[in-house]
Amino acid sequence: MEDEVDRLVAAWRRERPDLDVEPLEVLSRVSRLARHLDRARRLAFSEHSLEPWEFDVLTSLRRAGAPYQLSPGQLLTQTLVTSGTMTNRIDRLAKKGLVERLPDPSDRRGVLVRLTPEGRDRADQALSGLLDQERAILAELSRAQRGELAGLLRRLTAPFDNIPG
Repeated sequence: MEDEVDRLVAAWRRERPDLDVEPLEVLSRVSRLARHLDRARRLAFSEHSLEPWEFDVLTSLRRAGAPYQLSPGQLLTQTLVTSGTMTNRIDRLAKKGLVERLPDPSDRRGVLVRLTPEGRDRADQALSGLLDQERAILAELSRAQRGELAGLLRRLTAPFDNIPG
């Protein structure tokens, strides 16, 4: 079975036989897959009236376990955004009734962000929708192939995820 990457690699090999275009065979497919995944994610989230960034914050809180709360700093670490961006996101989610701010009992100046029951329901429903979309994307692969692919991708992404700082 031929795909668009096969066609672009063949064209580059014809036009630039002096270059080793082998990386394109893997990374162009990863890039194309990322675009398809982004579309699937947006569809799954929009069905629950969520933006991707909202899903990221809500599911960070949901994964924290009961009582589903984190400090803004912990949310920053998990979502990789700036402090100002996180403050804006928390404000917007609080206005929608999906999170609430509470005083941090261990730090008089600090706050905790807690998932509301509606936020929890919305996160759970959106996650279910996302997993349905992702299963459809992976349907052509056997369980063993999915495991092998996950291991290979982990090997490629781990160095980026483990950079100090």
